[in-house]
Formats: sequence, C-alpha cells, structure tokens
Amino acid sequence: PLRSVRIWNRTPARAEALVSELARANEAPYEVGLADDLKGAVAAADIISVATLSETPLVKGADLRPGQHIDCVGAFKPTMRETDDDAIRRSAVWIDTQAGGLTEAGDIVQALASGALTEDAIRGDLFGLARGTAEARPSDDAITLFKSVGASIEDLYAAIAVYEAACRDDA
Repeated sequence: PLRSVRIWNRTPARAEALVSELARANEAPYEVGLADDLKGAVAAADIISVATLSETPLVKGADLRPGQHIDCVGAFKPTMRETDDDAIRRSAVWIDTQAGGLTEAGDIVQALASGALTEDAIRGDLFGLARGTAEARPSDDAITLFKSVGASIEDLYAAIAVYEAACRDDA
C-alpha cells in the first residue's frame, strides 16, 4: 500500500497547487508532499509516475535502483520523451498497445531507433497483462516500465474497475 506520495513539476507553483488540493480533499490514505529535487525523488521512489509533454528525458536510468516501477503516461508523440535510453535499457518494458507503443510513444520509438531497445525485448502489452498471457515482473529486483500513449482498452478497464468497486460498496 502507498504510504507517501511526492509531487514534482517543472513549475513549482503547479506542484504546490496540486499538493494543496490533495491535502484539502483529505481523502487520500497516504501522505502527500512536494519533491523539490527530481533526481532525489526518482532515486527514493518505489513507483515513479510520469505524465508530461516533455521532449527531453526527465527520468534518467542512472538515478534508478533495483525494484522500482516507472509508469509513463505522457509523451504520446514520437518527438516526446520522459525517460532516457539508459532507463529503457535497464528496464523490463511493457506497452499499452503494440500499434501505439511502436509508432507514437516517444520513449519507445526513440529507444528503438537508438538501439537501446528492440521489439523482441518488449515483454508484452496491456491486453496480455490483463489476460495473464504476458510475463509479469521477472524478479523483485527488476526495474519495470510501462509506457502508455492512451488506448480505449485502458478507459474500458478503468470503467470496469470503478463499476465493480461501486457494486461491492452497494452490497
């Protein structure tokens, strides 16, 4: 379970506003705070969620440690990038869809072009993960990375999860 969440933004005022909003909501079962230093926050985190429009990598492979998971949900164009080649090279990689991951996801497209990643090294897609046909985390020490560019299957899965949770709450 999550105990602590740290938020970083290139514009500190935006990070502060989100932390304040979450603190006011006071519904989170975890503590929320600011991350002043991105490199330090990446090194300390167990789960790193990146949602940016960046064209330059923010998460560097040199800052990662064994057992971390990186969830990249921004950088949805081939020219955008949230992670560097070293992060991709060091990670076991999954993508949301083959079509989107291989043609739109800048983290994947650029890593394929540089040779930091091969198509054969991609361990699976969201469909395979959800069905249990794609290999899961290879070891507790593995650095894992999931790259999404947004696919309707993700919206459907989220809607099903919300519906099922609501049905449990009504029971």
